[in-house]
Amino acid sequence: MSGGSGASGGSEARRRISSGGPWEARYGYSRAIVAGDTCHVSGTTDAGPDGHSLHPNDAAGQARAALAIIERALVEAGFARSDVVRTRMYLTNLADVAAVGEIHGEWFRDVRPASALVVVAALIDPTILVEIEVDACRG
Repeated sequence: MSGGSGASGGSEARRRISSGGPWEARYGYSRAIVAGDTCHVSGTTDAGPDGHSLHPNDAAGQARAALAIIERALVEAGFARSDVVRTRMYLTNLADVAAVGEIHGEWFRDVRPASALVVVAALIDPTILVEIEVDACRG
């Protein structure tokens, strides 16, 4: 179940985007929310249907996969990579900062959004090393 969006009410001013990820319905959130000229993409990992990383022990691979999922959500929402104004990256290992930072640089070199990279104790599943969220704004 990939893609799939639906209005969250009677107004198209706020719209939900779903990736069909394993926790969206269970934990009550959407991959992204479009509100007017903004799109807020939830923390995104490379988790497969079982909730485990599709790229275990590969922070760079997880970052690339998460960014690809984010880009699909942005496109479905009617936004582009160039609309991204803020990113937040969460890593579980300080040693992965350079690798994930380089991937971020490849994706956003020309956009240069405001950004944060934080090392945390753990993410939702022990196989997940990277989680990324973005905010985008048109205009």
